[in-house]
Amino acid sequence: MISLFKNLYNYRQMIFSLTHRELRGRYKGSVLGFLWTFLNPLLQMFVYTFVFSVIMRSGIEKYYLFLFVALIPWIFFSTSLAGGCGCIIASGDMVKKIYFPREVLPLAFVVTAFVNMLYCFVVVFAALFFSGVGFSLKALLYLPLVLFVEFLFTLGVTLLSSALTVYVRDLQHILGIIVMAWQFLTPVMYSSKSVPQKFQKIFYMNPMTPIIESIRSILFYKEVPHVRSLLSAILFGIFFLVFGEFVFSKLQRGFAEEL
Repeated sequence: MISLFKNLYNYRQMIFSLTHRELRGRYKGSVLGFLWTFLNPLLQMFVYTFVFSVIMRSGIEKYYLFLFVALIPWIFFSTSLAGGCGCIIASGDMVKKIYFPREVLPLAFVVTAFVNMLYCFVVVFAALFFSGVGFSLKALLYLPLVLFVEFLFTLGVTLLSSALTVYVRDLQHILGIIVMAWQFLTPVMYSSKSVPQKFQKIFYMNPMTPIIESIRSILFYKEVPHVRSLLSAILFGIFFLVFGEFVFSKLQRGFAEEL
């Protein structure tokens, strides 16, 4: 793992170039361009808020903020997983002709999505400020740690999915369904307290649950994340990063032949 980090550091310029290209090209040709980075989560927030505040009343005060602070990190994860799974296939010619650490491709994709998420947090902080909810500086100190843990977890899952998709192309379509189901099994649109007690243990086996709960605690409730949630998020993040890289390193040997 240490040798991999050193290798990726040596190719940092390539990672930067791929990230920059993806950020510039993502909305190229669209009328609103980069504004879609903010509009996508805002439009989703309006839809979910209408459904859960008007039709299916959640009873949560300032539900739009309750949802928004969790929706932004969820979009980062879901975009990385559903979109990143095809990054090796999309760069097939480069993989077959040029030597570089293949991990560069999923890493650049995840970094791009992460940067987009950080831009969206500008809107989150503005919403928290103007709504009167405000911030807790003590709680905010934990936010970089939780976001970094989510980055590690997301990178691990994207490494895994991008490698498997080279061999099983149908996975690109299956992952769309998995991500949709995963969102409903994660406390993005509802509170974890609303989950029946008999399902709580299974519920907390979802790696995204402690991450979303920790971010919501920091931003919406202005509280330091619960120790259990924080430790669970860290353990899940490290495990999936190591496991994802292990599988990726094994499967990458056949990329050129499969592509």
